[in-house]
Amino acid sequence: MTPAAKKIPGAVVGGLIAAIVLDTVIQIAWKRAMVGLPAEASFAAIVGGAGRSPFFYAAMAAFAAQFVNWLRVLKHADLSFAQPFTALSYVSVLAISGRALHEDISAMKIAGVVLIFVGVLFISRTPFRTTDGARQP
Repeated sequence: MTPAAKKIPGAVVGGLIAAIVLDTVIQIAWKRAMVGLPAEASFAAIVGGAGRSPFFYAAMAAFAAQFVNWLRVLKHADLSFAQPFTALSYVSVLAISGRALHEDISAMKIAGVVLIFVGVLFISRTPFRTTDGARQP
């Protein structure tokens, strides 16, 4: 079986899905934590405002979960294969930002999302090395 024909182990697929979800949570929670702070606020005011927001703590918890998840993914997959899949979080962030944060979704942003999908599709078709968790020599 050629490397490109190998199936991606479930642990890698699950970890990549979790990475996309967690990154989306991080970005949306981070934005929600900053909403309402004046653009010209001092660093101290920004830190204080973030510290009073439950969204800030949700983002920090998601960062911690993402750290653990990413260690597990990289244990089983090449970085050059796994990392590009996380770009799919741009897609989910764009969709949620438009819906929940009422941000404008322009044709150019949609075109960018299409290009991200195409790029991930190309990368998914390249040879990769993954493991099933067994030790490699």
